[in-house]
Order: sequence, then structure tokens, then C-alpha cells
Amino acid sequence: MEKQGILFVVSAPSGTGKTTLCRELTKKLPNLTHSVSYTTRSPRPDEVDGREYFFVNETRFREMVERNEFAEWAEVHGNLYGTHNGHLLDIMNRGEDILLDIDSQGAIQMKKRFKDGVFIYILPPSFEVLKSRLTDRGSESTEEIRKRLKKAKEEIWNYREYYYIVVNDDFKKALNDLKSIIIAERIKMKRMNLSWIEENFIKNKEA
Repeated sequence: MEKQGILFVVSAPSGTGKTTLCRELTKKLPNLTHSVSYTTRSPRPDEVDGREYFFVNETRFREMVERNEFAEWAEVHGNLYGTHNGHLLDIMNRGEDILLDIDSQGAIQMKKRFKDGVFIYILPPSFEVLKSRLTDRGSESTEEIRKRLKKAKEEIWNYREYYYIVVNDDFKKALNDLKSIIIAERIKMKRMNLSWIEENFIKNKEA
């Protein structure tokens, strides 16, 4: 049986740099695919359908929910987001590792379903820095920023559901921390085929 890929789930408050880190991570590490989620929110000016997200209307999204097409889905900041089940399993069944950047609601759903998944939470260095980052990116109104900050305070309580915490104070360091986590998880004994050890060492008659 071919080795199944590892599921890596990354969550963070909005404005922490999660998506940028995940995109860069897939460029730095081989055999790691960044999953593209479905969403009902409108695309930002620099976003492309099928690259950042698959943008669909709410009617289509609800129909997909009814057909159980999502491995997880949640409403975040008034919009719907979901990870397509078929896309996820196709990648993992090919032996490729997959990286999901989703909110904590979705991560908790995935944790119940994928017991061997690796769950990582990214934090900003402080609440003040988070507020500054949301303001500086200029894509949300003052009211929207207020809602996102309120949501961030609520979501951060879920950090206990994760196995690793990475603080994005310095982008390069945070990226290296994420790389280290993935490399370490890939060489855990429980993920390796250890039969070659017995064949080459324990059962070796030349010793």
C-alpha cells in the first residue's frame, strides 16, 4: 500500500500572515501542496479564482454542503469557507502532504476526523501588532477590522487544540519554524516503513 500523505492544518487570527507563510512554505518544501478552499466572499483585487480560493455564491456553497462535499466548512466573518473532501483525499492518497490554512472552527472539525493530522497555530507577537497589520493592509473598513479583532480574541482561546505554536514576529524565523515542524513530522517513526531496518541490520547474516 502506498504511503498516505500527511495532513498539516494551520490556523491563525486574521492578519497574522498565515496565508503568506503557507504559500511560501509550499515553495520551499517538496511534496507539499497548499489546499485551495471554497468561499462565498468576494475576491480582493489581487486574488485569482482557483489560486487563493474557489469563489462561489452562497447557493452553490449550500448545495455542496447538502451533498457532503466538504471535509470541513464554517462561517467566518459573515462568509462561508470550506475544504473540498475529494480534492483533499486525492492529494493525500497520491502520497503527497497537504497544507490547509483554515480557521479554528474548521481545524477542530478536521482534528476529529483526521487523528494523525498535525495542527499548528500561528500568533502575532502582540494584539497591538495584529491591529496594525489589519489596518495597514487596507482591504477592510474600520468596522470590519473591529469585528476581526473581536473574533481574534475569541478564536485564540482555541490554541489548546493545536500541537505547535509559531509566533510570526519575524517572517523568516516563522517560516523556518514551520519548515522544521514539517520535516520533523515526516521522519517520525510512526510515519516510516521500518521493515528495511530489520532486513538490512537485524536479519543481516553477515554480522
